[in-house]
Amino acid sequence: MRQTRFALLTGMLLYATAQAATTIDLTAEASRPAANDMVRATVFAEASGGNPAELARHVNQDIAEGLKIIRAKPGVSVKSGRQSTFPVYGQNQKIESWRLHSELILESRETAAVSELLGQLQQMRLAIGSVSQLPSPETRKKVEDEATRDAIAAFRQRAAVVAEVLGKPYKIRHLSIQQSGQMPPMPIMRASRAMAAEAAPPVPLEAGESLVTATVSGQVEVAD
Repeated sequence: MRQTRFALLTGMLLYATAQAATTIDLTAEASRPAANDMVRATVFAEASGGNPAELARHVNQDIAEGLKIIRAKPGVSVKSGRQSTFPVYGQNQKIESWRLHSELILESRETAAVSELLGQLQQMRLAIGSVSQLPSPETRKKVEDEATRDAIAAFRQRAAVVAEVLGKPYKIRHLSIQQSGQMPPMPIMRASRAMAAEAAPPVPLEAGESLVTATVSGQVEVAD
């Protein structure tokens, strides 16, 4: 009986202690610039006509020729992108023709090499879909870590200010960390086959920076 009363009393004391603490939600963030040391570009081949098999032959040939040029350029990786075949409808919702589209995605840390390569690919009847410059995974991780340290320090400083104003000690109960920030793709006008057949100069690219932001949200407990 005494053990039961002691357990009940202990539980009441723990409950009273928990009720005596006040929790406060806080958020802090920090940002760091990250060098855009990687280029990602999309090039595509496209054809329209009434014979899907013939269109596929032309598109595949253009893509194959583009792959030869890209693979010959050191420091540039390539992979297949979106590929689609869809009908073009005319009056009465009847199929009048077909359109085929096939993409290649290039990535490299050599901006000059990609710039020259894009000029060469346009001469081969490939058009540029988009170009984006962004931090490489290694650079992004390094800057994210730095921004996270700054955000945590800012969170602790903010919690200390709250505790100082209230005149009471605090402890951190919960933390949640999120990172964000990316350079949006730079759109490029589609080149027609006539334009692509002409001598195309290297595509001008300016790296710049992206802002990487770390946000820390959490709860601090202040004793009453």
